[in-house]
Amino acid sequence: MAQTGKIVAGVLAPHPPHLVYAENPPQNEARSEGGWEELRWGYERLRRNLARKEYEVLIVHSPHWKTVVGHHFLGVRHFKSLSVDPVFPNLFRYHFDLDVDVELAEAVCAEAESAGLVTKMMRNPDFRVDYGTITSCHLVHPAWDKPIVGISSNSDFYYFSNEVGQAQMIALGEATRRAVEKSGRRAVLLASNSLSHRHFTEEPEVPEDMAHEHIYHHGQYLWDMRLLQLMKEGKCRQLVDEMPDFIEQTVSEAREGSLSWLMGALAFPDYPAEVHAYGTVIGTGNAVVEWDPERA
Repeated sequence: MAQTGKIVAGVLAPHPPHLVYAENPPQNEARSEGGWEELRWGYERLRRNLARKEYEVLIVHSPHWKTVVGHHFLGVRHFKSLSVDPVFPNLFRYHFDLDVDVELAEAVCAEAESAGLVTKMMRNPDFRVDYGTITSCHLVHPAWDKPIVGISSNSDFYYFSNEVGQAQMIALGEATRRAVEKSGRRAVLLASNSLSHRHFTEEPEVPEDMAHEHIYHHGQYLWDMRLLQLMKEGKCRQLVDEMPDFIEQTVSEAREGSLSWLMGALAFPDYPAEVHAYGTVIGTGNAVVEWDPERA
């Protein structure tokens, strides 16, 4: 098959359910008074950029679909159900209705397997799609009129070391890129994770009361700024080199591999990323960041 497909954008797309809650979409049962505007407006800026692009599918790697043996891929054409966040059921009770590009998912699965990775297609029609996948996809493209490819987080290799885990995820990202190019699809890739991830353990009486919202501690903030600066300078190989220390120092959700997967898929961008927003949610550091290979 001719290699006509391409990745038109890669996005660091954090998934705090608070951001969906604050927007009051019709799919979510909980109602809010707003909150976390800096991140929500960053997603708005991202959506305006993506609206100027032609793309057919969202490919999302989520930390909250955890698999023990192998990298799994959604393999059912349609899912419709209720997703309830186990930690914040008062904020996120979301009725999702989504389509899956099974053909592309199978292609990524096969490409990863040929690279020596352990893979499996998820064929259970009653599977409850994780809230990380749902939240990131909603915030990037709330119309839900494009199919997705959902990829699990097989982070077991991080128990050997952060470096071994990263190598697995980079290889998965490279396989994703090859599959997209062979498929003829134009894809947007979403790494659904926060940066620093120490968080508060008590919720204020009014969750959207922004008087209670700030970074967990200053050290986390400094590390977040370090990674964002490397992204803005186009130093993504250096970012990956420093990420094991970042993970250790900030209990980062990058440990689940989504950001490393994205860097591998984008072939370690050497051009500046566009940081649309940085903000905190229950003390965690979150950034909405876009890499645009076409603009670069």
